[in-house]
Amino acid sequence: MRIKVAPDSETPILVPFLLGLTWLGLGLISWPDAFWIHLFTFLLLIAVSVFLLFFFRDPERVAPPEGIVSPADGVVKHIKNDGGAIRIAVFMNVHNVHVNRAPMDGRILDVRHVFGGYLPAFKKESERNERTYITMETEIGRIEIVQIAGAIVRRIVTYVREGDEVDKGQRIGMIRFGSRVDVILPERKVKVMVKLGDKVKAGESVIALPT
Repeated sequence: MRIKVAPDSETPILVPFLLGLTWLGLGLISWPDAFWIHLFTFLLLIAVSVFLLFFFRDPERVAPPEGIVSPADGVVKHIKNDGGAIRIAVFMNVHNVHVNRAPMDGRILDVRHVFGGYLPAFKKESERNERTYITMETEIGRIEIVQIAGAIVRRIVTYVREGDEVDKGQRIGMIRFGSRVDVILPERKVKVMVKLGDKVKAGESVIALPT
């Protein structure tokens, strides 16, 4: 079975795998001295590589014809009014797919990266973490997707640029190792369809409907 992985994730998967093979080769050369230590290290590095292969998996998704879809896999942690807008925050755990997707069809107006802190992504204060704002023009007006880095590794990868036309459910980026994604929608133009604690899938789960 072939596993598709997210763009820009091949290197972190291959590095521990290649290190493991190298370390095992050194163990065979020095046989029998310390061979079992080399074998144990090899198995540990292969396990890391397999975990990263699982973590960076990128399954295909089919967006529903109606509705605004979640930009991320995970659990809905916050739903709040935010100055005339509705902010829906999805927290991604380590076992979730970490590829982010466009909530609607539209055009990318702006992509802006902001450096910040590195609090755990489930904390409210994580809104001041390192983050990327993606602003889109859509049929309901401007919406914003905010990729917020977590406490581990802290690398945000964004696939889109200003001027790009994107389809609902299209891949727009990913965040590595624990994080959250917020989507900010115009309050008067949507009806929220999720509640706190709901589990959602990027590009598939409808989180709001245009009104």
